Parts: sequence; C-alpha cells; structure tokens
Amino acid sequence: MKKYLRLGALTLLLAAYSVAMAQKAGSFTVGKNIFLLNGEPFIVKAAEVHYPRIPQPYWEHRIKMCKALGMNTLCIYVFWNYHEQQQDQFTFEGQADVAAFCRLAQKHGMYVIVRPGPYACAEWEMGGLPWWLLKKKDIRLREQDPFFMERAKLFEEKLAEQLRPLAIYNGGPIIMVQVENEYGSYGEDKPYMSAMRDIVRHAWGQEMTLFQCDWSSNFWKNGLDDLTWTMNFGTGANIDQQFRRLGELRPDAPKMCSEFWSGWFDKWGARHETRPAKAMVEGIDEMLSKDISFSLYMTHGGTSFGHWAGANSPGFAPDVTSYDYDAPINEYGQATPKYYELRQMMQKYSDKQLPAVPKAAAPIITVPKFELKEFASMLVGEDPDLKVPVRSGSLLTFEEMDMGWGTMLYTTTLPDIAVKSVLTADCHDYAQVFVNGKYVGKIDRVMNEKSLLLPPVRKGDRLDILVEAMGRINFGRAIKDFKGIVGDVTITADIDEAEVTWKPRQWTQYAMTDDYRKASNALNLTKGGNPVVEEQNDLTIRRGYYRGYFNINKVGDTFLNFETWGKGQVWVNGHALGRIWSIGPQQTLYLPGCWLKKGRNEVIVLDIIGPRESVVWGQAAPELNKLQLDKPSKHNSIADKPDLNSMAPVALRAGVGSAVASPLNGSAVALSGNGWQTFRFAAPQKGRYLAIEVLSAQKAGDRTAIAELYLQGADGKRLSREPWTTKYASSEDDSANHTGDKVYDLQESTYWQTEKRAEYPHLLVIDLGSEQTVTALEYLPRAEQGTPGSIKDFKIYLW
Repeated sequence: MKKYLRLGALTLLLAAYSVAMAQKAGSFTVGKNIFLLNGEPFIVKAAEVHYPRIPQPYWEHRIKMCKALGMNTLCIYVFWNYHEQQQDQFTFEGQADVAAFCRLAQKHGMYVIVRPGPYACAEWEMGGLPWWLLKKKDIRLREQDPFFMERAKLFEEKLAEQLRPLAIYNGGPIIMVQVENEYGSYGEDKPYMSAMRDIVRHAWGQEMTLFQCDWSSNFWKNGLDDLTWTMNFGTGANIDQQFRRLGELRPDAPKMCSEFWSGWFDKWGARHETRPAKAMVEGIDEMLSKDISFSLYMTHGGTSFGHWAGANSPGFAPDVTSYDYDAPINEYGQATPKYYELRQMMQKYSDKQLPAVPKAAAPIITVPKFELKEFASMLVGEDPDLKVPVRSGSLLTFEEMDMGWGTMLYTTTLPDIAVKSVLTADCHDYAQVFVNGKYVGKIDRVMNEKSLLLPPVRKGDRLDILVEAMGRINFGRAIKDFKGIVGDVTITADIDEAEVTWKPRQWTQYAMTDDYRKASNALNLTKGGNPVVEEQNDLTIRRGYYRGYFNINKVGDTFLNFETWGKGQVWVNGHALGRIWSIGPQQTLYLPGCWLKKGRNEVIVLDIIGPRESVVWGQAAPELNKLQLDKPSKHNSIADKPDLNSMAPVALRAGVGSAVASPLNGSAVALSGNGWQTFRFAAPQKGRYLAIEVLSAQKAGDRTAIAELYLQGADGKRLSREPWTTKYASSEDDSANHTGDKVYDLQESTYWQTEKRAEYPHLLVIDLGSEQTVTALEYLPRAEQGTPGSIKDFKIYLW
C-alpha cells in the first residue's frame, strides 16, 4: 500500500512540475515595428559572445559582465567544425557544452539568440565549416550540393536536439535562431536559402522565430518573405541610411542591427585595430532612442585558442590568436573604459539599477623569465599510438592525407641543374624550402609569394618543402581553402638560351598534426635518450618542439611573451593557447589562470622557424600592437609608382555617377552622400592595373577615403577580386590599418584613408592579377553620416 502511495505522490509531483513548466513557457514574436516577448514590446539588447573563445570556468563571469553592462540577451554563434571535428564524431561536452552555456544565461535572467550557420564567418577557421568537407574535392560549399546539404542538415538536427528543450516555448531562454549568415556577401541564391530555412525550421519547430542577417546594400537579394530581416553594420555608421531600404520594403517590420561592430579583428603583419568608444556609445544610444534592437559584436571577443583563428580574403590575411576586438570587455574579461562609457548610457534605458560590475574572474600574475631547455625535432614522434602518416607518389593536400591542421613535409630528389633555377609552388600557407637540409628560402602566402631562387644542384640532391597551414579563409568564395601544396611544383632554368622546366612526380610526404599528444610524445622520446634524427641540418636542428617549466605559488591570469620566437603553436599543461608569429602585432598569448596549478606548470612550443632565444615570461598585460616586420607594410615604393603623364584616363559615359561638366580635363565627379555609385566606361577597356587618382574631396581639405571598389566585366557582372593586390598607394594611414587593401577586403565598414595633411592628388594602384576587360567601376564611400573622406574629382586609369 505504501508503495502505491509513493507512486501516487510521485505522479502528483510530476504533474505539478509539468504545469509549472507550462506556465513558464513563453513566446517571442514579431509585432508591428517591435518585437513581442510574451505579448509585450521588447527591445533586444544583445551581447555577442562566443563560448569556445572563453574558458568554460569563466563562462558565468563573462555572462554576469554582460548583464552588468545593461544587456538582456546573449547572441552566440555555434561553430559546426567545433562540434564535429571529424565526420560523424559529434561532441557537446565540456568546452563544447553549448546547452550548459545557455542554461547559465537563463540562470542570470538573460535570453539567447542562436546563430547556428551552418556558416558563421566570425574570423573562425573556415567560417565554422568543417575541414573534412574538402575531402570531397568538387564540393560546392554553401550551395545545394547534395553532400553539403546532407551534412549541414545532420548538424542542425544534432544541435537542435541539444538546444530545442531550451527554446522559449519550452520555458528556456532561446528567443530567436538565425538562418545562414550574411549570404549576400557570398552570392545570390534564394533556393539555397529556402532549403536552409526549411532545415532549420524542421529542427526547431514552427514556434521559433527565425531571422536572416545581411548588409543594407544587399539584404533583399536573398531575403525570404517568411523570415525576419536584420542589418549588420559598424560603429559610426549612418543608422537611418542603414535601415532606409528595409523601411521601404517592410515599413511595419521591427528594426534590428544584428551585428553592431564595436571594434575589429587583427591580422598578422598589421597594426592592432581599435574603434572609438564615443561613436559606439552614440550609435547604440541612437538605436535605443528609436526602439531599434541591436547585438553588440563583440561585447566580449575572447581568444581563438589552438588552431581556430581563420583568415580573411581576398588574398590571404590570417587572423591572430587574440580576438580582443577592442570590445568593451577585453580578451581576459575585464571592463575597459569603453565598457564604463557604454554602461553609463545603457542605464538610461533600464528602469532598474544595473547590477554591480563583477570582480575579475582571476587575479593577474606575472611569471619570471624561464628557458625551454628540452628540444625534439618535428620529425620525431613515431609511436604505436601516434604514427606520422607517410605516403609516396604524387603531391597530396592536407585533406587528401586526412589531416585538418598541422605541418606537412614534402620530399623529392632533384635532377642535375648546373645553374640557378626558379622553384614555383602554390603553398598554403607558409613554406620553407631546403636543399640537402640547407635552408634556401620561404614562400609566404600572406606576401603573395609563389616562387624562389634555387642554387645549382646535382642529380639526386634532396628537396624538402616544409608547409605549415594557418587558418582556413572564413569569408567570401575563397572559403574552399585547401592546405599544403595545392598544385604542381615546377623548377625552371635558362639553359643554352632555352627555358627548361622540370616537374618532380615522385614525392614522399610526412603529415605532422599540431596536437599536444604529438608534441609531448616527441619530447618524451628524445628525453628518453633516443636519437632525435639521423641527420643534423637546418631542417632538424632548430625547427621543432621546445619544452620548459615554471613554478607559481598563486594561480591567476597572465600573458606569456613569445617575441623572441619564430612561428608556431603553444600548449600549457596540455591546453592549446594558440598561434604565435614574430611579425606581430600580437606578441603575447593569454593564459587563463583556470588552466594553471600551484607548483610546476609545463609549456610546449612548436616553432617551425626556430627562436632567437628560447625564453618565455608571463607579464601583467597583453602586447597586441608590436610589429617586427622585415620590411614596411606601406605600399609607397617609388619604383611601383606609374607614370600617369604618358597615359590617358578612361572616358566615362555621361549620367548618374559621372558628370561631363567637370572643370578638370578627363576627370569624373562623384556624388556626395552614402551608398554605392557606378561609373560606366564609354567603351570596354583592357588592362591589368587599375589606378584611381583623386584630385579633390567633397569637403575642402578633407583627406581621401574609399570603403570598397568593384570592377564590372564585359558581361556587366562584378569581376572576382580574389587575385587583387595593392601595388602602390601615395598615402596610407597605416596607424589605424587604413591601407590600400581595404578597398577590396569585402568589408564595407573598413576603408583606405590617406594620412592627415597629405597633399592632393592621391593615387591608389591595384594589380588585378591578370589582364581583364572592364566596363564600369563601382565605388562605395565610408558608411558614416556625412561620409567623411568622400572623393569628388577623380580620374580612372587602366593599362
């Protein structure tokens, strides 16, 4: 009898719990010009944070920091490749436990917006797409390729299994889910977007509010009628202009900036990016005063630990490890002056006193300089559990060798070449070339290098090419980014007044992953007295794994300095900290105190170049803006400046965007104001080099700025800018990274800008990569109100 009473009581408790949960279930819908939370008007004030970029023990602290800033929502990307690093091996545990992160958000009264891709961008490896998709070489990414759609569908379903119980209609914090991401910057394909919407809709159910985001210049091209449309733009933008087109197409729709960029990301070889606090705060204040919802990207950037930092395009511009982003909450979780300025303004829009700013998650400590004395060559490490894959035959990419990240050694023998020759290879991404173990030179994809000079060689001499992969491109069409040597290797020499070319066909390849087990194993084998390698040379002596230790009495966050090192990866106590590269601007790696322990701590560095000095120390602040370049980053070599006096400017048609009434012979006149302008040529022109000569600005005395340029081909369509490089710029404000490459970096919020007080005319010359037929030029000024730096009189040259 007591048994049945207990069962009855349990049944009643379960029933009561079900009723309570049903009462907690809510709704988030789209009303007229406003979002509705449980039927009441709701302005989304979202903080973008990425849980993989924050150590799990610090998740709750970062959430509380966002809450104290006045935010009511967290916006999160879910990176597919983080949860399925190998095909069919899904993980949602530990650092990847996204459901736990969402539950913490709800614990602190925060709602959640989920952005599950399948593509994300976010300066993350391959934009969140898994590398193993590229094992199918002909795959069409972000299109209705059967394999891509099948795998994306499976991921979305697996993710929804984790998060759907946390949807608002189930009593959870998740109020909106995004479909794809900024597709207008990739292409125009509504059928694909519709198919992806159907996948997400099926995974989450009809009750979930779905949205898609894009830029104001292209959002309608892929906009679906049944999805909410949101805009992405940055600090300083003209907000009314950004929403003008949306208001015309959907006058009753709520307005939301789904990415309001608080700062910007850093790339290797360029200065640290910052954005002014005043412009950010004023922009958010304006949006809130107009009942416009927003998500601040980033509120806290964090760190792209390990190999997760991506790369920008056109060209190849890999991102640094730090994702500080000049955000209000800095990389290590502390409030910045920008934070306090924003918090003060946000208090105006809260009917309650904002929560107190939390204390730091960990104290800051320093570590005295210590030496990494143990060393093992990269070629060591063949144990039964971790064999180095070796294959012979034709050249293979990383993906064909079933390796996602790491380094590959390609080895072959050479013919007899009695003179100097030129080796050409398309290496992704950083290659070092050796002949009989002696270092010859490098081929650096960042610098657009594809060849180098070889010394005379004899038949049978060994050629080694050591190729390190950096992050895969995360933006634009170039996301299909294979690693390793991605084409033939050719050797060309002039012999007896004839050009002779060799293409080695037989290669031995050694695949070396960049994981901790491989590094630790190599060092343990060497420490045990085993020979490092049979041959001691440039390839094996300094390039490899270094290990050292430091002792602490107090655990805390610190910043390990690696400015004396070359290029590679770092692990501390088995945790992957990220990439290092002596060129900067980042010279330190953030080391979270939660990954340290009292007493002895282990540091392993994989250096593929070799250090000047194998020492490390922990300092009290990061170094994110120290460049150590072999040559200046500016494009102002007088040898590259063209002689325009011997050329005629391109003649333009009369009409919108070009004025024949210009008082300056051969020049065009740009219009004032925001938005794209098109200048059509009177006749098609052919050439490899494009020059824009700016003669004056819309505002007298203003310096020149251009956000984006496109060229249209013979068919009227935009030409690919992937092969473009900056050949010459008469003036560049490189102190803030306003360099010439910004006019074709696919980012409308960045721009080329001349230095203060630089005299007119200003000249920018772009190498298109090959001769092109051009019929028009498209020009975008800066997006801010008043369009500072807008050009007026200018000339176009093509040759």
